[in-house]
Amino acid sequence: MSDTYSLEKMQGKKAIVFGGLGFLGSTMAHKLVGLGAEVTVFDGMLPDLGANMANVTEIKNKISIVKKKMSDSKAVEAAVKGQDFVMNCAGQSTHGQSMVDPFNDIEANLLASLNVLEACRKYNDTAKIVFAGTRAEIGAPKTLPVDEETTPHPMDIYSVNKWAASQYHILYNSYYGLNSCAIRVSNCYGPRSQMQHPKFGIMNWFIRLALEGKAIKVFGDGKQIRDYNFGEDAVDAMVLAVQSSKSNGKLYSIGSGEKIAFIDFIKKIVEIAGSGSYELVEWPDEKKKIDIGDFYADFSLIKKELGWQPKTSLDTGLRKTIDFYRKRLPEYL
Repeated sequence: MSDTYSLEKMQGKKAIVFGGLGFLGSTMAHKLVGLGAEVTVFDGMLPDLGANMANVTEIKNKISIVKKKMSDSKAVEAAVKGQDFVMNCAGQSTHGQSMVDPFNDIEANLLASLNVLEACRKYNDTAKIVFAGTRAEIGAPKTLPVDEETTPHPMDIYSVNKWAASQYHILYNSYYGLNSCAIRVSNCYGPRSQMQHPKFGIMNWFIRLALEGKAIKVFGDGKQIRDYNFGEDAVDAMVLAVQSSKSNGKLYSIGSGEKIAFIDFIKKIVEIAGSGSYELVEWPDEKKKIDIGDFYADFSLIKKELGWQPKTSLDTGLRKTIDFYRKRLPEYL
């Protein structure tokens, strides 16, 4: 891992984090506060989506919090006014739920982003906007590694909507001249991710099971290859993008640079936690339909243009995450 980049200080700058009480959003809020920005967190506190006031315990007196839904366009318009940086980390991340309730997913992952973009277009067209996309936009990749030129083949409604939202951010740059961009995040884990259910944030759910001494169920043989981004590394990529004009209109893929079989990732969790176990089980039909197989990303473009590359090895990231939850697990149950 490397320390090749550094983030600029943000004293005197204002930043808003949409979805700022969730995993990536709260990690972003902590990062921005540390850089000296005046930070507003905007979150609808919707059930089961990971929003947790415990995520901002250490910085609650240093931020402003707006508890409003992003479908409330007037609230979003008021919130973006005067902001220098707009960090769009919001959305629902449950693949299966998007197939059960597609209209809710459209509201959370499309309408919400359009409200942010339209609010900036109308009331703050000089702000820099960055969107947190997902590797799920690609679906099952035809070739590896995946980069920005890989053709998306989304496999569920969530993935389609996240792909469309990424494209809206690129479109608003090219058509309206907004300073917007997108970062395609790959398999994030780390402190502050929800652990109440396995609908999303599955890596942290496995950590909970291990800490509770329970068995982790691995579908199939677990041999699919993945790479996993530590949350703070992903946030750094977004901050670098929002601080540079080079990113305007760009989509960047990020990855870890460490390919690992899923089963070996699970073994690492059990080993580092010192508790728990795993068992191989048959694939449920609904899960098998949306499994993407092997996936790992080529992040050479963002490395070349912005200097980003992962700083946190998988072993280090898992140790930090497990240590965090070992101390604070009750706040996330």
